[in-house]
Amino acid sequence: MKNKTTGSYKAILAYITFIGLIIAYILNMDEKDKFVSYHVKNMFGLVIFLFISVTFFQGNFILQYIGQTLWVISFFMWVFSLLMAITGKTKGIPIISDLFQKWFKFLD
Repeated sequence: MKNKTTGSYKAILAYITFIGLIIAYILNMDEKDKFVSYHVKNMFGLVIFLFISVTFFQGNFILQYIGQTLWVISFFMWVFSLLMAITGKTKGIPIISDLFQKWFKFLD
């Protein structure tokens, strides 16, 4: 039987910086846990969303405004997802988390 505390720890670790995401993915490779896989894929999608908001929306004022807005949105999505990992739920951001789960199946 899998230890629920270990799964929660790995899922929370996935949300603590990009390095935590890599560590949680590596720790989950040996003994697969669906809960941890869910949160690893979710955080991977949030990292890509954050990367897009910071990288592609630089330039003129309007693009910077869009980028800053997307950054704030990604921050709140990260906080919500982290809280779901802490409470032990696989509930994610509506629609977006489901897409992340479908797109990033290679992280299973």
